[in-house]
Amino acid sequence: MSDYPLIADHGLIGDLQTAALVATDGSIDWFCSPRFDSPSVFGALLDHARGGYLRVRPTVDVVTSKQLYLPDTAILVTRFMTEDGVGEVVDFMPTSATTAPTSRHRLVRMVRCVRGQITFDVEIAPRFDYGRETHQATVSDDGVVFRGQHTSMAVHLVREPEDERLAEGTVDEEGDVHARLPLTAGMMRGVVVETGATEAHQMRVAAVRELFDETVRFWESWLAQSTYFGRWREMVHRSAITLKLMTYAPTGGLVAAPTAGLPEQIGGERNWDYRYTWVRDASFSVYSLLGLGFREEAAAFAGWLRDRVRDQGADGEGPLQIMYRIDGSSELSEETLEHWEGYRGSSPVRIGNGAAGQLQLDIYGEAIDSIYFADKHGIQTGHPGWLKLVDVLNWLADNWDQPEEGIWETRGGRQDFTYGRLMCWVAFDRGIRLATSHGRPAPVDRWRHERDAVYNQIMERGWSHERQAFVQHYRTDVLDASLLRMSNVGFVSPTDPMWASTLEAMDGELVTDSLVYRYDPDASPDGLRGSEGTFSLCSFAYVDALARAGHVGKARLIFEKMLTYANHLGLYSEEIALTGEQIGNFPQAFTHLALIDAALRLNAILDQTKPALRAQPLSTVPGQRAPVPASTDADGTAATDTTAAQPAAPPDRASSG
Repeated sequence: MSDYPLIADHGLIGDLQTAALVATDGSIDWFCSPRFDSPSVFGALLDHARGGYLRVRPTVDVVTSKQLYLPDTAILVTRFMTEDGVGEVVDFMPTSATTAPTSRHRLVRMVRCVRGQITFDVEIAPRFDYGRETHQATVSDDGVVFRGQHTSMAVHLVREPEDERLAEGTVDEEGDVHARLPLTAGMMRGVVVETGATEAHQMRVAAVRELFDETVRFWESWLAQSTYFGRWREMVHRSAITLKLMTYAPTGGLVAAPTAGLPEQIGGERNWDYRYTWVRDASFSVYSLLGLGFREEAAAFAGWLRDRVRDQGADGEGPLQIMYRIDGSSELSEETLEHWEGYRGSSPVRIGNGAAGQLQLDIYGEAIDSIYFADKHGIQTGHPGWLKLVDVLNWLADNWDQPEEGIWETRGGRQDFTYGRLMCWVAFDRGIRLATSHGRPAPVDRWRHERDAVYNQIMERGWSHERQAFVQHYRTDVLDASLLRMSNVGFVSPTDPMWASTLEAMDGELVTDSLVYRYDPDASPDGLRGSEGTFSLCSFAYVDALARAGHVGKARLIFEKMLTYANHLGLYSEEIALTGEQIGNFPQAFTHLALIDAALRLNAILDQTKPALRAQPLSTVPGQRAPVPASTDADGTAATDTTAAQPAAPPDRASSG
């Protein structure tokens, strides 16, 4: 399977409506258009023979290749060092001034020789509709037009008048185009791919440079809004840009990842389509983006969420679905691409997502918590939105006490998941706070009764006396890393003995070095064959939980270790295999959100804790608590702890100010 680059050997570019992956060998092997969740144009990442690609690389052997982002931008530079010279391919997608959906998207590949002389091979092999739609190619002096039954794409040639057919191309029997670009030091040429176009035209170098300059200005201006100047600024800002790249501008929806079908186990069946907006992931984005000062994105999601709330459906169907297409539609029927072999033979390749119809009660807590958090930052819900929120909480009051599928979308049957109950508690708690702080009409007494009932149930049934820990669901003693958020949301104090022993149990069972498993699938069957790697979201959540519990030295060490698992560009997939290889869909929004949250929390605590606290020995374990900063209890009041000052930022999810 050497035809497949490592998942981590990619960078991401995009225009806020779709995105592409660019490998270190100069190949674009994943690109869907006109939207993130549209059929693929290039999909060699999931089938190297039938998926399609756009490759630009030197004709001679490459000694080494490197990738970097132009600082503070989403412009990707792939550098090739050869014995004849050094060349670069600069990839970017110009962002539109309008947020209206469009079928026309441009992908620019600027090809440059920076030293010596170098000739590039250009191979353009589209495979429309996941390789199910054939095409014909027409080559001219201006470029190439590819036409399928339902799809068209033009490739505009970047050249100067004196070039004299610099990139003469040939068409093979598959309808693919092959061309060469001989360059000497200082020359820049290239191609501009435009989906939805039916005619090719020449583009001058100056015009492409103008697109480049405009794209640089866009990203630099956007990132200048960041209020983060702490430690790990480069990694935090790269995560912020990555999240922005995965946001669909017309609706404000955030995709979980721009890819589909990348496996959680090489050769396994855990291959899912992540090109949709999960209520959970997008809710978490409000915390992270507001923590960095990006108010516009947080407000856009609030509007997206409000528009998703629906009337209660039949058969107990709730007012929210767990995920949606990026335009807000709810149809995500799952199908298998039988003609594709999958990444390194990992099949089936699925598009759509059958988990969309699952009942996952935690989404209500995450959604309402994000609304509450946004409210504390001045992004308030108007009257129509408040009425919808009341309807949501009233539905939850009638329906929270039932089995569900849980946060990890297992396919092994419904259970009374502790995390789902925890987030129901959060939903009622934040609803009460919003109603009382703004004097809005609501059945607060009922919500308070349900909140307390959830709390008591978790304490009675979600706590295992044998394990001395909170457990995955009420009929098991299995641990679950989702519960790392219990102190984060204010359900327990980070200094509570029950929480300390839970952390200690997780440390002994779910944590391996700095990496954290979601749960043990052997002990808690999830309805799927095979295994998976450690979940990077959980690893960063563990950092946050340790820091809150006072284990600052250990938290910082684990955070620094986690940074070593990023790829060469600072990007993370969903999981990390035993070998350290990144696996799962890439890049994953959840991971980058958790990185930002952990960095904000850890940076604030490090700024305000005593030097002795920073220098905790490596032997410190969760069960041996060091002095901790003051924290926030479930009722929103500050817990008393005089050993250290309360961090000024970021505020706790449950804080009252």
